[in-house]
Amino acid sequence: MAAPICRKLVLIWTFRAARGHVGCGYSPGYLMLRDKQTKVCLVRNLCLGHDQNSTRQRRTDREEMLSTLVDMGFTEAEVEELARRSLSSCTDNAAQHLSVLSALVALGLNPSSILNILDKCPELHRVKGGLLQQRVDNLRKLGLVEGSLQRVVKHLPQLLTLPIKRVNAVSRFLREKCRLTTQQITDVLRDSPAVVLEDAGRLEYKFQYAYFRMGLGQSEMVKSGLFRVPLEEVRYRHGFLEKRGLYQTPDKKGQTRIVNPKLKDFLSVPEVTFLSKVALATQEEFEVFRKLTEREMREEEQPEFSNSDEEDEEGYESEGGGSAGYRKRRKK
Repeated sequence: MAAPICRKLVLIWTFRAARGHVGCGYSPGYLMLRDKQTKVCLVRNLCLGHDQNSTRQRRTDREEMLSTLVDMGFTEAEVEELARRSLSSCTDNAAQHLSVLSALVALGLNPSSILNILDKCPELHRVKGGLLQQRVDNLRKLGLVEGSLQRVVKHLPQLLTLPIKRVNAVSRFLREKCRLTTQQITDVLRDSPAVVLEDAGRLEYKFQYAYFRMGLGQSEMVKSGLFRVPLEEVRYRHGFLEKRGLYQTPDKKGQTRIVNPKLKDFLSVPEVTFLSKVALATQEEFEVFRKLTEREMREEEQPEFSNSDEEDEEGYESEGGGSAGYRKRRKK
């Protein structure tokens, strides 16, 4: 059942991928079917090489899977690599592997991208193809359009191993706790997808630190890539600038006595650029300040600040006692 469905799913993709060869005088259908005997020999050799002790049915299933992969447009080397991985993975089910690959092909990914994705996230082998498709559809509902969706999956394939409830809970968290608009949430998921892996308490602390301590609005946070930067690095750089008199927290009217550097100019640049162009300081000075800040952050981590029902989102809870936001920590 899986192989015929897969062939139907990838037929359009295969024909599109063959457009670059039309000038050679061969139709896409011919290119799919040529060298059939060579392909059969390749498939049978792979099956015999890897499944000497398997039953006849399992050999037939694997042969069917590998044959379908060649039809998808995978090269012989890529088929060999996928055969090796399917044997080394926890699941030895040809239909399972085929359903995962067909879902990734249906997403618009080419064979080399699929191999890179499976390299970065072998856990995808264990996700059912139908479930994988549901997670892709959910990302589309959250605003990730074609092009952006593929880039996000290639950058962070672990996103497809997370339950839909977890991803939706992060989206809800950004909307309710951080007061981001629907478009801003989409921008965060597109530009900073690793936010879905971040602990809820640390994420809330980062937002509140930027909002109350640095005086930043949601729009600047999103545009500058705040959610891509670890909380510790945000505090290191902001605190260092403040210590040197180069950054000032705005008053209630949003005014400062100096012109603060924009967040993207000191947070989204390499450390050497930050020190030479913005902080105007040496690496040694910054390292001393970093160690002092690390000590301060360790002292802030107190066991009495435990998770509260009010702060935890279903499916998205803080992993430790650090869930208290910036304002609550400042009360001690």
